[in-house]
Amino acid sequence: MPQLRLALNQIDSTVGDLAGNAESVVHWTRHAAERGAHLVAFPEMVLTGYPVEDLALRSSFVDASRSALRALAVRLADEGFGGLPVVVGYLDRSEEAQPRFGQPAGAPRNAAAVLYGGEVRLTFAKHHLPNYGVFDEFRYFVPGDTLPVVRVHGVDVALAICEDLWQDGGRVPAARSAGAGLLLSVNASPYEREKDDTRLELVRKRAQEAGCTTAYLAMTGGQDELVFDGDSIVVGPDGEVVARAPQFAEGCVVVDLDLPAAADDPVTGVVDDGLRVERVVLSEQPLAPYEAEPPGGYAERMDDDEEVYTALVVGLRAYVAKNGFRSVLIGLSGGIDSALVAAIACDAVGAENVYGVSMPSKYSSEHSKGDAAELARRTGLHFRTVPIEPMFDAYMGALGLSGLAEENLQSRLRGTLLMALSNQEGHIVLAPGNKSELAVGYSTLYGDSVGAYGPIKDVYKTTVFRLARWRNRSAGERGQTPPIPEASITKPPSAELRPGQVDTDSLPDYEVLDRILELYVDRDQGKDAIVAAGFDEELVARTLRMVDTAEYKRRQYPPGTKISAKGFGKDRRLPITNRWRETTRG
Repeated sequence: MPQLRLALNQIDSTVGDLAGNAESVVHWTRHAAERGAHLVAFPEMVLTGYPVEDLALRSSFVDASRSALRALAVRLADEGFGGLPVVVGYLDRSEEAQPRFGQPAGAPRNAAAVLYGGEVRLTFAKHHLPNYGVFDEFRYFVPGDTLPVVRVHGVDVALAICEDLWQDGGRVPAARSAGAGLLLSVNASPYEREKDDTRLELVRKRAQEAGCTTAYLAMTGGQDELVFDGDSIVVGPDGEVVARAPQFAEGCVVVDLDLPAAADDPVTGVVDDGLRVERVVLSEQPLAPYEAEPPGGYAERMDDDEEVYTALVVGLRAYVAKNGFRSVLIGLSGGIDSALVAAIACDAVGAENVYGVSMPSKYSSEHSKGDAAELARRTGLHFRTVPIEPMFDAYMGALGLSGLAEENLQSRLRGTLLMALSNQEGHIVLAPGNKSELAVGYSTLYGDSVGAYGPIKDVYKTTVFRLARWRNRSAGERGQTPPIPEASITKPPSAELRPGQVDTDSLPDYEVLDRILELYVDRDQGKDAIVAAGFDEELVARTLRMVDTAEYKRRQYPPGTKISAKGFGKDRRLPITNRWRETTRG
């Protein structure tokens, strides 16, 4: 059987940075060439970054992407890599599509190309376009209708893009019909909790359906609210894993494959799902036998808590770096949320770039003030204390507020103080709210919701506690100081906006609340189904009312790292003005 050394470059890219992304492709192609690769691949839309959203509808950006692709082909040849096929994702447009109602203007395509000999030798577009969760690809792209097959050293390699593997039909059975020896899919599949298990089973299934070795190349890094976790996978036709890359790490996976020789009389024409086989021959003759590298290996998997925590770190780091910021600012209350956000921030950008502010009021407990200071001591972040009581007294003297207005005033004073320091010193403010609070509206607009980014926006409160314990345990196992004071984890959660206040004065116990929220928010279960799952009907009704009436608050919360299948934002889109209530229907 012919041999082929495949290089999968799971790398990060930045939306709109065509020059920087092209430079990364050249850098990693050089690295792959030095390792003797025969075929090099990069992730979905690596040249433009992903997702480009409405940039896809700008003809100037499409033109820039196409020009950058051609220039990249020439650059690779000039660098001495003209004889090495390189698969690169980019933004293209269909030359055949006619303008029509319901089709995106300009007919953009989520495309990839094979660069070889200083030229663009083959282009193709994603066939299956996802239209769920954060994906709006029907809004942006027109689908491809070919099965691209490139012959490299006597092996026929079928090519696909991301959703082409996730959906049944299309290019997977077409690859079998076309007699491909390798199915290579380039992807920018965002991270979700436990998706790595789903992904592995998917690739195994598709390899067996395609009847050939299947390589799933993933992106890594972060873009706005999305995190990409790497985890590239190569699976044999029998479903056995040949190689699996690390999670959340840039790198090049090189794997030697023994693959079937291309047929002398290959299949042509239209195959499954109406796809037309489009073939390009780059090198007909198999390679002379060579000594293969050791098997690609199976990178150790992270456990669930480490995986989620790492995603939060990667997401924040990418947001800060890619938007040109250097430092972050956090209000430290001594509570669990701000403590976890501070630990994430220190791991993401370094403690020397994290600035914490304690802003006690007359209701702040001594232990909370002490916990904030202890967190700063443990992590080494910059720390200062600015009491808000003088400001609070001035407002109260002028306005005579009481009740909820008095409580919220304290939060808004803290928000104003943080934004003033942000403007003065150039830090970006991190909002510490968690998913449980955002779900039920247990937050103050223009108070604890201020900030440029919410690192734990998609993390339920029970998971906040679990991640804090994991981070401390992980530090202890490495002989380091656990960053989060134990008291911040064990004391009852409280906003400390009135004497003796605890969260359970206003909310159900978080263990119960989060289970209800997971059913209602994440799974779109209605009241009856949630009650049938064993929850008290009155409690369910009250919780659902809180969720429904808090939509206007969530719309005004900053972006934050998505770790679930249904984060607040593009995953879950509900009207603010909405009289439908699960609790009163029927």
